[in-house]
Amino acid sequence: MSKDDILRLRESTGAGIMDCKRALADAKGNYDKAQELLKKKGLDTALKKSGREVREGQIISYVHAGGKIGALVEINCETDFVARNDVFQRFARDLAMQVAAQTEDVPLLEQKFIKDPTKTIRDYLTETVARLGENIRVRRFVRFQLGEDPRLEELAAG
Repeated sequence: MSKDDILRLRESTGAGIMDCKRALADAKGNYDKAQELLKKKGLDTALKKSGREVREGQIISYVHAGGKIGALVEINCETDFVARNDVFQRFARDLAMQVAAQTEDVPLLEQKFIKDPTKTIRDYLTETVARLGENIRVRRFVRFQLGEDPRLEELAAG
């Protein structure tokens, strides 16, 4: 287990350095197994935080080039500090872009993430919760397309 292995695992999972080091040690240097261990740990972390109240957050907009398609997304978290965090902001912008890009009738959290089709939006949400250590909820979103009536979507849970 080298420093490069730890950094590569951190880059691919977003987990902390010590968590990556521990996962590689537990997996006896097997990179794929270490990724699975960290993913399971992230799911456990997200599950533990899912009952916590979310009162802060951001409303993020995205307008696609040409100005004919856009989206507004409300994403909530526990603290204003996390709402201003770069990781949270990137997640929110990615979700607004996802909403603008998707026209299919698949629920948002079950959609394949447009930037990484190997994971769903739910997977991305879980990873972000594990990374930031706070509960995050996608509260509601709306997609606008020129000439069409917008449809507001509200998520009871996220």
